[in-house]
Amino acid sequence: MRDAAFKGLAVGFFDGVHLGHQAILRGADAALTFRNHPLSALAPEKAPRLIMTPEERVAAIKACGVGEVRALDFTRELAEMAPEDFVRLHVFAARGAQGGAKVFCGENWRFGKGGAGDAEFLRRRGVEVVVAPYAEYKGERISSSRIRACLERGEIRDANAMLGRRFQVSGSRFQGKGLGEKIGYPTVNLKLETCNLKLPLGVYAVEVCGAKAVANYGLAPTMGERAWTSPVLEIHLLGNPDNRTIRTIEQSNNPTVSFVDYLRPERTFGSVEELKRQIAEDCRRAEG
Repeated sequence: MRDAAFKGLAVGFFDGVHLGHQAILRGADAALTFRNHPLSALAPEKAPRLIMTPEERVAAIKACGVGEVRALDFTRELAEMAPEDFVRLHVFAARGAQGGAKVFCGENWRFGKGGAGDAEFLRRRGVEVVVAPYAEYKGERISSSRIRACLERGEIRDANAMLGRRFQVSGSRFQGKGLGEKIGYPTVNLKLETCNLKLPLGVYAVEVCGAKAVANYGLAPTMGERAWTSPVLEIHLLGNPDNRTIRTIEQSNNPTVSFVDYLRPERTFGSVEELKRQIAEDCRRAEG
């Protein structure tokens, strides 16, 4: 971060940058986070699948009005750092050369060896700390782990409500086999290499470049020997998208897709005609 004083420093991991995180970030003009989840260094087998890549997370934090974001690599050495040293090297430094900035955090924020540092630790050292209370949805706390679980169960609307925006993925576009076009439903095909979540295989209502679409995420098992060997997101634009939208998608190597709803699980159909009838129904539901 640049050598200047900030009015407020937000601290946290912020996976998903959900409504609870947004409450922490409100009023801050700088943020301190980690590129990787702490458990990825301490207990890799327990590390959660993340909602966002580090780059997506930094962009989402900045979209909340935070001008400067510092993302540290979490290492075992950092985990062994005494709270006093962590504050001196990272928190105080990030607050700017003049100091005096508030620190914004959540109720469960801990730092330093054994998680010994917290808001009170900073207050005892003269730092003004603003602790944001937990945000709630349907009477329960919003958390990144709760959102991850919703997404992996296909509960897209609940996840979106807790995120405060639609869940998004981006993927690399590639030329498919042309089967969708042959049956009247041409698709844009994406490989979701950066998505770590185990999204349910199935059909989703989505938007891409502002256009409504229906997407199948899966193997296309009805295609038999021509099915995919690993999940692919096949996107069919609905209605009559304008040429500008089509050009934007075609010219983008990594288009971003917003998930609106989960419509049904993927399944194998007895014939291509049966598949076409189901796709027509999927399109009707996604249009709604």
